[in-house]
Amino acid sequence: MLKEAWTLAIESLSWIELKGLSERLALANTSKQLGIKDADALKLAYKLVCETLRRRNLIDKFINKVLAPDSLSNYSLGVKAFLRLYVYRTRIETKNKISVDEASRIVGTVRSILGWEELHPVEGYLGLLLTAPLQIVYEGCSDEEKVGLSTYNPTWFVRYCFKLFGRAEALKLLESTMAPPPTYIRINTLKAAEENVLKQLEAERIVVQKVEGLRHAYKVVNAKKPLVRTKIFREGLFYVQDKASCFAVEVADPKHGMTVFDVCAAPGAKTTYMAQLMENHGRILSFDYSERRMNVWREEIKRMGVKNAKAIIADACNPLPIKGEADVLLLDPPCTSTGAFARMPSAKWRLSRRSVDKMAEIQWKMLQSCASFVKKNGFLVYSTCSLTVEENEMLIERFLKHHPEFALVEVLPKIGSPGLRGLTRCRRLYPHVHECNGFFVAKLKKT
Repeated sequence: MLKEAWTLAIESLSWIELKGLSERLALANTSKQLGIKDADALKLAYKLVCETLRRRNLIDKFINKVLAPDSLSNYSLGVKAFLRLYVYRTRIETKNKISVDEASRIVGTVRSILGWEELHPVEGYLGLLLTAPLQIVYEGCSDEEKVGLSTYNPTWFVRYCFKLFGRAEALKLLESTMAPPPTYIRINTLKAAEENVLKQLEAERIVVQKVEGLRHAYKVVNAKKPLVRTKIFREGLFYVQDKASCFAVEVADPKHGMTVFDVCAAPGAKTTYMAQLMENHGRILSFDYSERRMNVWREEIKRMGVKNAKAIIADACNPLPIKGEADVLLLDPPCTSTGAFARMPSAKWRLSRRSVDKMAEIQWKMLQSCASFVKKNGFLVYSTCSLTVEENEMLIERFLKHHPEFALVEVLPKIGSPGLRGLTRCRRLYPHVHECNGFFVAKLKKT
């Protein structure tokens, strides 16, 4: 099992660096490619990958300090992945208490994976990586760089948060990304009564706690097995969905008989929840540009028992390829995911400060494209899992200037914190305050 887990972890980290894949997609592709199905190996590999990626800036700087004047960049993807995993496992996960024998077993396992010749050039450094003080990474660093290394965040993001939230609040936010947030599920009342699903969860020894203010969302307190491997998950009785995502759908408030557009809909969390709130009455048109992601959407629609949704492949940066208007249009566009760094640590290292402005322009095109598809007296709901003002409040301000026919309305349910820049009718969720993905939502009415 150990060899399989390390093989998966090394290969997944290599694909993440080479192709910019997410943790889950890289691991899914790798396990399929290698034919590894052992649940324990997959679980361990996922932990190794996510927790190594979470700390990649600290780990890389430490390795480069030890290798100097050599550099991590001089080695193959496989060797780089091994060195990162080795430092995480021997120095961070075990808090420097790993034995030399156990470290040797890891090296022996990886030697059998990568081959003796591949690993030989770095074997002379492995003892130093096991004994050198981690504190060497902080030598000569600025305050912002030290905070970034100690909280595992890019320096540009530390600087951004200090400016936006102030140092004290920013530190709390940044520290919250050091561990994954709680897992939430949404019970699917299209398939069964909520109380019946709760009994089945209890029978599966899954302990949940109701989320205050939301209709069908529950926090997972404890689970004896992976949620997606339970019979009740396969039967579509619940959806693993962050409470922030549930919040956006409840703000949209789709009702019986409405026409609803779900823009950027894959992989289906919001579509399936809107269908649930509509009790499969009315019509949902779900748009996404990715055929691959929409194939996942189709699987989720079937699993959750949705009957009133239709998939349309389309790039929302352009006018939607349909005639007609929506009573409610929910736009959840691609974003920098700065609010989800704790859940998707690989996203941190793909971004720069310029990424925020580039993404905001894509979101602007989508907002512009969607505006004409909202009925008079209909609603446009805009949401992201980003914490930046450029992708959120500033974009809404810009939109309102260009579209005086729209106006912000109060967001219900009224959970979270008020929006920034005076847009108090918008709502924000923060990881360190609300125990979920960082999130923004605005609701606009067309008059």
